[in-house]
Amino acid sequence: MFHILLVEDNLGDQRLTFEALKDGRVEKQLHVVQDGVEAMSFLRREDKYAVMPRPDLVILDLNLPRRDGREVLKEMKKDASLAHIPVVVLTTSNAEEDIVKSYDLHANCYITKPVDLDDFFHAVQWIEQFWLTLVQLPPRAV
Repeated sequence: MFHILLVEDNLGDQRLTFEALKDGRVEKQLHVVQDGVEAMSFLRREDKYAVMPRPDLVILDLNLPRRDGREVLKEMKKDASLAHIPVVVLTTSNAEEDIVKSYDLHANCYITKPVDLDDFFHAVQWIEQFWLTLVQLPPRAV
């Protein structure tokens, strides 16, 4: 089973992502946190997340409360125990500076959230198909 961590503060986008992933081709579990502080606690398995598995993939919004996605990405990629986890940035921003900064911080992929509902579904399904069926992911750290 694959574990995906969705770091997204917008409840509507959380629901849409869940719906887009629920009928996919691979067995997976979607875990959701709503801000960057919770994301790092989940990834480091601290406090209430102590028994959670390390995710195989992180889908990360950039514009988050408490600690934004750029900070999360920077912390993840500097931490040797987290750096190998692929991070897909899925955000509303199509600003060149956000795209460049995300790749500078070693994002594995950058996708601007489509406004159209069907396009959003297709983008999330593409993420699943590419990252969970085509790509060979590193083994999950214990």
